[in-house]
Amino acid sequence: MLRRVKTAGMVSGSGSNLQALIDALADGRMPNVELSLVVSSKQNSYALQRAGQNGIASAVVERRIFGGDSLAFENELLFHLEKYEIEFIILAGFLTIFTSSFTDRFKDRIINVHPALIPSFSGKGFYDLKVHEAALERGVKVSGATVHYVNEAVDAGRIILQKAVEVLDGDTPQTLQQRVLKAEHILLPRAAQMAAEIIAKEKP
Repeated sequence: MLRRVKTAGMVSGSGSNLQALIDALADGRMPNVELSLVVSSKQNSYALQRAGQNGIASAVVERRIFGGDSLAFENELLFHLEKYEIEFIILAGFLTIFTSSFTDRFKDRIINVHPALIPSFSGKGFYDLKVHEAALERGVKVSGATVHYVNEAVDAGRIILQKAVEVLDGDTPQTLQQRVLKAEHILLPRAAQMAAEIIAKEKP
């Protein structure tokens, strides 16, 4: 049986995608994932409570306290990742752009979920409700979710999985967001297991 890969989930908000990962672990859908750490970019993130309720270690690394010093911010992240011997990172709503130094260090070991069908409505400035506002303004009939590998360019890494979501008449950014979020909750655990299985087959 393949080993479980020590994994960090990184979050910025309520952590509903983190909960989807926790649920997938509980029912055996991610046999090669060991969720060892949750990192939040905000002190008051509800995701930290989700981690605590499930016995998962957590850390807070707030980018704002480092100002524009990306190196210092990433070094603080690395301190926590190395402490827990993290091999694989899942960005579950972590609103941060990493430098190439960081992404190269974890090449093909960071995945992200994006609330649109990349390459549509992706790249710098497209996050949270802004994605859905842009989709509705453009008048698209289909949106969706994408899980992709992370590199130094925003939303430009290799796509792992996508799921389409129909845009309905009368949709608001909020109603579309909720339906896309359900697609994210399905895709992210699947993609996490796919990526972790590949890592598990490599030498530890």
